[in-house]
Amino acid sequence: MTTEVTRRVVTDQEQAAAARRTVEELLQRVDHRLHSFLSAERARYAAVHSHAVVAVDALLDLVSAGGKLIRPAFCLTGYLAAGGDPENPGIVDAAAALELLHISALVHDDVLDDSRTRRGKPAVHLLHSTLHRSRGWQGESRRFGEGVALLVGDLALVYSDELMSHAPAGGFPEWHRLRSEVMIGQYMDVAAAAEFNIDPDLSRLIALIKSGRYTIHRPLVVGASAAGRPDLAPALVEYGEAVGEAFQLRDDLLDAFGDPALTGKTAGLDFSQHKMTLLLGWAMQRDARIRDLVTEPGHTPDEVRLRLLDTGVPEDVERHIAGLVERGRAAIADAPLEPVWRGELTTMALRVAYRDK
Repeated sequence: MTTEVTRRVVTDQEQAAAARRTVEELLQRVDHRLHSFLSAERARYAAVHSHAVVAVDALLDLVSAGGKLIRPAFCLTGYLAAGGDPENPGIVDAAAALELLHISALVHDDVLDDSRTRRGKPAVHLLHSTLHRSRGWQGESRRFGEGVALLVGDLALVYSDELMSHAPAGGFPEWHRLRSEVMIGQYMDVAAAAEFNIDPDLSRLIALIKSGRYTIHRPLVVGASAAGRPDLAPALVEYGEAVGEAFQLRDDLLDAFGDPALTGKTAGLDFSQHKMTLLLGWAMQRDARIRDLVTEPGHTPDEVRLRLLDTGVPEDVERHIAGLVERGRAAIADAPLEPVWRGELTTMALRVAYRDK
């Protein structure tokens, strides 16, 4: 390798490392913003009544438990790739808003899925139903816990909008689409679980609407639009939808085969809640018995896992994920982006598609 080529490689590596550091530093500011914002809200409501801080405390606990901050990371990367000023505090507020929106969805999702854990701790509804039962309070413990969780999730949604109001206005249209779309996707997911019909096309659409777009595609476009570059949207949409679907498929595999100690959530929920994921849909097309294992009482998640492996579908899903990552990389190959940010988006695609938690 010539000296000139070596120098160029080192320079590219240095630029990539600098870009990553900038994103990481902004993510630290996002974490600080979330804690400071929620702590200020707690102090305000502590002066009202001891009960008034319960919902805020639940949000602080979830933030402190540590999330992956995937949506803020894609928002910040879209912003920086579009030439946004990293010193603008508004983009930190936008990224923090996305994380609170995500927390809202998680708290509500845990009620819908009857999940017992979240981020390694008892889910909000379970924590408060247990508290209700232990105190001998009036009414039904389950309804109390779920009611508290609904309110905690709603509060996170309200706070997310408050934070977004301080962000650059260019990102607002995409933000509004993102918020409504994830709610529509959640309903479609609930309805599909109830019907439990084998429909891989619908499963893929639900995964895209309720997860892929809201995790990667729209946060990227929020960031780029906040930086004044909505013209980047077409390339980011193609990248985001492909990588977003890969993200959701990895989520499906982790639910089926992942380690709860790493994921921080209950394993096998898609089975117990009859979620018609693409993984299950493809598998049931090959082996009708899987439907009975999921829907009939008396069967265990391990039985479903073994049957899934016998179909060979998990390997097919892995190949599909690899194809989606390549599609995402191809989408930004000719986009008007600096090479360093094209490289960073490629690295992020691999990170979310091949994560273990």
